[in-house]
Amino acid sequence: MTSEPRQTITLTPDEWQAFQDQLYERDDRLERRASGTVMGHDETVDPYVLSAHAEALRSNDVDGDVWGTLEDIDETAGDEEEAWAKIVAFYLERGCVLVRVTDLDEPEDWLFTEELARRLGLTKGAAQG
Repeated sequence: MTSEPRQTITLTPDEWQAFQDQLYERDDRLERRASGTVMGHDETVDPYVLSAHAEALRSNDVDGDVWGTLEDIDETAGDEEEAWAKIVAFYLERGCVLVRVTDLDEPEDWLFTEELARRLGLTKGAAQG
């Protein structure tokens, strides 16, 4: 796991999968499982569950609706790359964290609030489970 400037965290596909495997959702709250934590089958997190907690995303697994998100932030763009760049800039300016997964055929980028990223152990100073 590496950090780039401007609140960007870069993960390999294996690190991203390991991160997702440690998550659970209980009472609509996403948490990182500590060692020995027992979770119910209905508390497992897949990319669709995770997407409900993201501010925005661009993923091969889940439709992040880049154009709808761009419209929500009152921006326009000529193509999807420009649209995503504007979305990232918008959320980073508001203190969010970009998680970028490298070495994939398609982009895998997720934007989370700083508080959620910290609670889930993605940022420095986070509680690791």
